[in-house]
Amino acid sequence: MCPEPAGALTILCVSKLTDLPKRILIGRALRSDRLGETLLPKRIALPVFASDPLSSVAYAPGEVLLVLSITGVSAYHFSPWIAVAVVVLMFTVVASYRQNVHAYPSGGGDYEVANTNLGPKAGLTVASALLVDYVLTVAVSISSGVENLGSAIPFFVEHKVLCAVGIIVLLTLMNLRGVKESGKLFAIPTYVFVVGVFAMIAWGAFRGLVLDETMRAPTSDLEIKPEHEGLAGFALVFLLLRAFSSGCAALTGVEAISNGVPAFRKPKSKNAATTLAAMGLLAVTMFCGIIGLAMATNVRMAENPAVDLVRDGTPVGESYVQNPVISQVAAAVFGDGTFFFIVLAAATALVLFLAANTAYNGFPLLGSILAQDRYLPRQLHTRGDRLAFSNGIVLLAGAAVLLVWIYGADSTRLIQLYIVGVFVSFTLSQTGMVRHWNRHLRTEKDQAKRRHMVRSRAINAFGAFFTGLVLIVVLVTKFTHGAWVALLGMVIFYATMTAIRKHYDRVAAEIAAPDGPSDDVVRPSRVHSVVLISKIHRPTLRALAYAKLLRSHTLEALSVNVDPAETKALQEEWNRRGIDVPLKVLDSPYREVTRPVIEYVKGLRKESPRDAVSVIIPEYVVGHWYEHLLHNQSALRLKGRLLFTPGVMVTSVPYQLESSEVAKRRERKRQEWNAPGSVRRGPAHERSKTPAKESSANQS
Repeated sequence: MCPEPAGALTILCVSKLTDLPKRILIGRALRSDRLGETLLPKRIALPVFASDPLSSVAYAPGEVLLVLSITGVSAYHFSPWIAVAVVVLMFTVVASYRQNVHAYPSGGGDYEVANTNLGPKAGLTVASALLVDYVLTVAVSISSGVENLGSAIPFFVEHKVLCAVGIIVLLTLMNLRGVKESGKLFAIPTYVFVVGVFAMIAWGAFRGLVLDETMRAPTSDLEIKPEHEGLAGFALVFLLLRAFSSGCAALTGVEAISNGVPAFRKPKSKNAATTLAAMGLLAVTMFCGIIGLAMATNVRMAENPAVDLVRDGTPVGESYVQNPVISQVAAAVFGDGTFFFIVLAAATALVLFLAANTAYNGFPLLGSILAQDRYLPRQLHTRGDRLAFSNGIVLLAGAAVLLVWIYGADSTRLIQLYIVGVFVSFTLSQTGMVRHWNRHLRTEKDQAKRRHMVRSRAINAFGAFFTGLVLIVVLVTKFTHGAWVALLGMVIFYATMTAIRKHYDRVAAEIAAPDGPSDDVVRPSRVHSVVLISKIHRPTLRALAYAKLLRSHTLEALSVNVDPAETKALQEEWNRRGIDVPLKVLDSPYREVTRPVIEYVKGLRKESPRDAVSVIIPEYVVGHWYEHLLHNQSALRLKGRLLFTPGVMVTSVPYQLESSEVAKRRERKRQEWNAPGSVRRGPAHERSKTPAKESSANQS
């Protein structure tokens, strides 16, 4: 049994190989006390948290027209009324969430509201819905952005999946650099998009109303072959409800601001509420403007364009690429291929890519809260080197890549999965807020405050009713079109988080310190120390010297006979040196090392159950990664097996080879500029001066 390389140095060696590219990609680590520097002003918070609802106006109008096209163009005249219904819903949700951010500024958002007021099961349901929705936000936004960019650059449409995955990876790296840095990068294209859309609406209105010019979309000369002609009665109502539920995609991401209140600068709640109002006003104006221009320019959209779009009596065929509504409207207003058209197309694609950033801020933060409540692995609760929740960011990216690959980066297919989770969280959150106000009204005596609470309760009650109604519509109209997949995802998340919580609760109960005496507190009667050896050399002698200092009741050296010649030589040298520790040799006819040692240690425990056994293993410490491959791993296997043996303690006695000095020098050099994890520990000179600060940083 040769000594083994110490496991800590193995990890250190691997970390050195990955540290340099990590620093290049995401930058140097930040100290915990710099967290305040990452807080966002409103002008940055708007593109960071509201890019999803702002960008959804690029595809939500198209989804409305796609559904209405089932009857041909005959149902298109309902689109303005559907837009009005979406606007009313948007203002209702925004007004409701303004109450949320004032009442619950801690960042728990919908999860905290439901968990506090409706109970853990409702809270977990909301959390499951939000986690699914965040993953879908990334997949839908990126896929839609690739399609919009493909209207100008065909390469992106021809390689949709590859481009979408590449953009998700790039976006992940940007977010790993930190919320504030990513927010600055995202602010410019978001504001360019908003200004571009408003300019398009204003110029289109001026041309149509003032100049009385006729604007035609590229598809205005096409006809739509209806799948069902002359729908009436219940069938028509069902179609309109389905179109409305598709248009509700414009509301996705509204809840992200309530989840991200801690990321705002002070006064946090006030700034978050102001950002919410600005987001709602911008989103509904752009949504209505695009719908209006689409009607004025005779945009044509079809769910199956190759067959349903007809030119001169002939279907356009598989080679036809159906551009999004916003691209067609821009072509009609600015002119196809003009400078302003290209700028808006590029800004639209960029903002759709960056809309996924709403999820990149919401998912990790919610994951951190759930991990703190023991519903998700604890690793999701800790911040990374750049003070972002790195593990949550990587988990979100992995799930989104999987979804994009499965659905071929097709936004029309992906969007059918969308919205369900949003309205589950909307409805439960607003219901929870009604109960919140009821609880406070029972104790509040101040009449002014009571009037404010009654008004807030009325807003949240209307929000709960309206969003609940929309949830029913969404479930009925979208279930067979893919909503069942989102529901299945919610069930999987719910079951997984419930199982994780049960595991953590079981472990906590098992390891809780007892009030009275227990086997873990009572000292063992005796301690038997066993030193594992294979040859007599310096690491062995050091391990023996250490074992003698333990003053165990019994001490013996243990070797396994896998080679009779080597074993005989070991015994002879042992006797020649006169080592005053008895040497015991275990026979191993099948040349195994691990099993004989495990059986011997278990035998000691069986003979004296109240005694403890201390197994001492000498280990090499090396400095080069390749040296780890040149030594067998018997000690590692032994330690792994001994961990499952009650009453057995394992101690490693490291022996530093000369090559380990290389590793030490590299480590010292690396620590001079910034070591991984220093964000949680602080520099060495500060740790020696301010131990209290170190403790606080560790708790962070």
